[in-house]
Parts: sequence; structure tokens; C-alpha cells
Amino acid sequence: MKTVRRLLYRDVVWSVVFVAVAFLSLFFFIDFLEELEGVGKRGYTVWHATLAALFELPGRFYELFPIAVLIGTIYAMARLAQSSEFTILRTGGLGPGRALQLLLSLGVVMAALTFVSGEYIAPMGEQQAAALKARFRGGQALGRAGAWLKERQGQGDDERSLSINVQGTTADGQMRDIRIFEHDLNGVLLRRVQAAQAVSDQIDGRDIWRLKDVEVTEWPTGDQTQVVTRRYPSFDWPTTLEANVVAAAISPIRSMSTIDLWRYSRHLHLQEQTAQRYELQFWRRAFYPLACIVMVALALPFAYLHARAGGISLKVFGGIMLGISFVLLNNVVGHLGLLRDWTPWIASALPSLLYLLMSLAAFTWLVRYR
Repeated sequence: MKTVRRLLYRDVVWSVVFVAVAFLSLFFFIDFLEELEGVGKRGYTVWHATLAALFELPGRFYELFPIAVLIGTIYAMARLAQSSEFTILRTGGLGPGRALQLLLSLGVVMAALTFVSGEYIAPMGEQQAAALKARFRGGQALGRAGAWLKERQGQGDDERSLSINVQGTTADGQMRDIRIFEHDLNGVLLRRVQAAQAVSDQIDGRDIWRLKDVEVTEWPTGDQTQVVTRRYPSFDWPTTLEANVVAAAISPIRSMSTIDLWRYSRHLHLQEQTAQRYELQFWRRAFYPLACIVMVALALPFAYLHARAGGISLKVFGGIMLGISFVLLNNVVGHLGLLRDWTPWIASALPSLLYLLMSLAAFTWLVRYR
């Protein structure tokens, strides 16, 4: 059995590596061409464009690896079937259950590799790429609405609700264009703080934001009858927001790890904000490595197709179509989940579960009737 395992694993692994390298080379070239549009602006050179495309490769690997597993495994199994090697293995005692177990074991290893890549390497690469681009583009915008954070300060009648809006980050990573709205328990606006820049810091173990170029507007309360506006060159604003929550809010969602997504979605729930987008991304990250196991199971039925049922090229083309359909279904279900307010973990698990059932049904039919 060790010889059989070595034969299968060697062919599958080399095929998967070949397909993965081909995909990464293609997408590196595409990303590099996109980065060339910024060459010559603000000191952005071809070297910087190459570096940015390289930083994005781990994220590409994470997205494309399950498809590479599918195509590579289909190619390896179809080649074994065409050369009658797999038929000899079946004659020698390799039953369907044992063949499925061997490939699923390899799928678990590939799923672990996908998890490590998506949890640690890809977010790091995305952060480095975003920081590099922000340095030469004068900062990073966070969309038209920016990033919103909420917190509560004080207790009892003095409790205040704070809504914080950050429009983007500067080239050195500081927050810019900050607006803080302070309301009382009845929702009455008490104070608005606007600042050009802010950086998170600590004093005596307490978190603060050091605001620069600050304008504070206070609305009338009690005996006060006029709106008062004050300006400060700098202002220390105390906060209860943890640094990792703030970092998650101002980071692109693709650069967030599974833990960051979980923490930030919990924060949004506690502050009664919509967290479905981040919850959906969290569950997609959690289930996505399992797609490698699904892809391996989906490729096994191709070994039971007779060579006359189609050449290797036709089967590889079928694998490419299956991979594209899986990515398409995964994205469509994700968007539908947001529009229809589906349970995030169900929307994230549905594509993988559907393709797993389809692969097992095809495998059972081929083994029994072919």
C-alpha cells in the first residue's frame, strides 16, 4: 500500500504544483500590468510595481489553490486511467473506499496548507501591498462612507454614545479625516470632534487617540444657549476601543485574518451595528480550506472513466469548467446571502456541500454501473 500511496501522491502533487505555478504566473503578470499604470507617479517605479504584485501572490495562491487541486488531481487521475495504471491498481485490490481514503488524506494536507496560507501569509502580503501602494499614493481611502466605529463611555445618566468615522489612512498609516459624534442617552447630539489626523497611543495603560488639527463643536445644553466651536493644534481623546478593533476597521477586508474578522464582527454586534458582511467573510474563510477536500473528491470519479470516454485534454477542460463554476457559485451565494439576509455559515458552506454531494453521487454511480 505504501507503493500505491507514493505513486498516487507523487503524480497528484506534481500536477497540482504545475497547475498552481501556471495560475500564479498568469495572475502575477495581470497584477503587474495593472500596477504599471501607476509607474512614474509620486516616485512609483517598475520595481515597486513588481514588489506590489509579488505581495499579492499569497492572496492569489489562497484563492486559486482549490481550483489548482481540482485540475491537477483530475489530470493525474485521468492520466493514470488512460495508461491503464489505475485499472491495474484496481485489479490489484485498490477498492473504491481505499482510493477515496487515500485522496481525502492528501486533501486534508492541502486544506491545512490553504488554511495556513489564508490565515497568516495572505493577510500579511495584502497588508504589505496596501502599505506600499498607500505610501506612493498619499494614503488609502476607505470607500465613500469610510469606516464607522461605535463605543459607549460613562455610566448611568452620564453615559454617552459615540459614533466615529474614519475616511482613510495617510501614507505612514495614520488615520485621517476623523469625525466623532457624541450623543446622550436620548440620542441628542452634544459634541462633534473633527480632526485631520489621528494616531492610536497609550498613557498609563489607557488607550487614547492623539488628534491633530482639531475642531470641537459643542451644542447648547442646560444654561448654554449658543453653539461653541473651539480649535486645537492637538487633542488627546480617550477611548475604550481596542487597537486590534481599530486596525481591523481601517484595513481592507481581504487583509483581515479569520481571528480579526471574528473580533470585529463581535464588536459590531455589541455596538448594534450590521456585521453580516464580516460574518459572511469569516465563515467563508473558515470553510474555504475544506474546498480542497471537496475538489479531491470531485476529481476521483475521473479515474473511473474509460479512456474512450474522452482524452485527458477533455477531462482537464471539464475540471476547469467545474472550478470556474465553483468560484462563480461561491461568489453568487455570497452576494445573495447579503441581499437576502441568509444565515452566514449556511451561505458559506452551501457551495462546498453541494459540490461534495455531487462528487460522491458521481463516484457512487461510476463504481456501481461503470
